Amino acid sequence: MILCERLSSVLDQWSIFGLLAAFLVAAIMVLFSGLRMTDLADKLADRTGLGEAIAGAVLLGAATSLSGTIVSITSAHDGLASLAYSNSIGGIAAQTAFLAIADITYRKANLEHAAAELANVFQSIVLIILLTLPLLAINMKEFTVLAIHPVSFVIPVVYVAALVSTRSLRENPMWRPVSTRDSRTDTPDQEDAETGQKSTLRLFMEFGFLMVVMGLAGWVIAKTAAEVTGRLELPETLVGALATAVVTSLPELVTTLAAVRRGALQLAVGGIIGGNTFDTLFLSAADVAYRDGSLYHAASTGDYFWTATSILMTGILLAGLVLRQRAGPGRIGFESAMILVVYGGAVALQATSGSG
Repeated sequence: MILCERLSSVLDQWSIFGLLAAFLVAAIMVLFSGLRMTDLADKLADRTGLGEAIAGAVLLGAATSLSGTIVSITSAHDGLASLAYSNSIGGIAAQTAFLAIADITYRKANLEHAAAELANVFQSIVLIILLTLPLLAINMKEFTVLAIHPVSFVIPVVYVAALVSTRSLRENPMWRPVSTRDSRTDTPDQEDAETGQKSTLRLFMEFGFLMVVMGLAGWVIAKTAAEVTGRLELPETLVGALATAVVTSLPELVTTLAAVRRGALQLAVGGIIGGNTFDTLFLSAADVAYRDGSLYHAASTGDYFWTATSILMTGILLAGLVLRQRAGPGRIGFESAMILVVYGGAVALQATSGSG
C-alpha cells in the first residue's frame, strides 16, 4: 500500500507524455502476458478436467479482472463511490462488446454458434441475476451492517454457488447443444514436448506469476488513465465507465482474441462471461472499502444507467447463445451486431450527457 501511494505521488508529477508512455508500456505487458495466460489456461483446462468454459470463467475471468478490482477498491477507499461502481459495471459492458469484436475476427462462423456450451448459457443467466441485485439495493431503504449493505454479502454467495452449480452442470448436463459442422467441440489438445514435461503445479505457478504481472500492468494503466482524465476534470461516472473500465478490461480483449486465434472458442466466450460475473464481486469489495455507508446509495444515476445497459447486453448475448444463428463465413451474428449498437449508443449518450 505504501509503495502504491509513492508510485501515485510520482505519477502526479509526470507530464501527459510521460503518462501516455507508461500506459503504452503497460499495455504491451498486458498483450504478451495475456497471450501466454490464454495458452496456459487452455492447457490447465485439459489437465484438470475443468473444461474451457469453466477455466475461462475461473482462471481467465479472475486473473484478467485483477487490475479492475484494484481500481474499484482503491477508489472506494478514497471515497469515490461513483468511480468505484462505474468501473465495475462499465467493465462488464466493455468486455461484452469485446466478445462481439472477437466474433468479427472469427471468420469461419458465428462465434456464439460455434462455441455452444451449456456452462456459458448458465453463467450468462447468473450474471443477469447478479446485475439485478444492485438495482434492488438502490430501491431498498439504506441499511448497512458495519457500513456494508446486505446485498454485498449476497453477491459472493450467489457467485460461489453458481461456480459449484456450473461444475455439476458440466459433469451431468440435462441437455446438450445440437452439434453442427460449425460447432467447435471442447476436446483436450495434444501438448507439445516442452509443455508435456512441465507439471500441473509448474503451469499454475507460471500462471500465477503472469497474473501478478497482469495486475501490475493493469494498475499502471488504470492510474495513468485516471490521472490523464482527472486533469481534464471529467465526471467520475464518465471516467469510470469509459476510461478506467475500458483500459482495465484490455486483458479480457487480449485473452479473448488469443483464445479465438487458438481455436479455444469455449475459453474465449467463457473468459468474457466468467470475467463479467467475477466483476460483480468488485461491488462487494468496493462496498467494504467504502466507509461512508452504502456504496449503492452513493452511486449516481449514470452508474445505474450502465447497470441497465450491461443487463441488456448480457440478455442479447444470452439470446445469441441459445438461438445459435448460423451466420455464414465472414459474417457476425445478430447478437454481436446488436451488442455493438447498444454499447455504441450507450457510450454516445454518456459522453453527451456528461455525468449522466
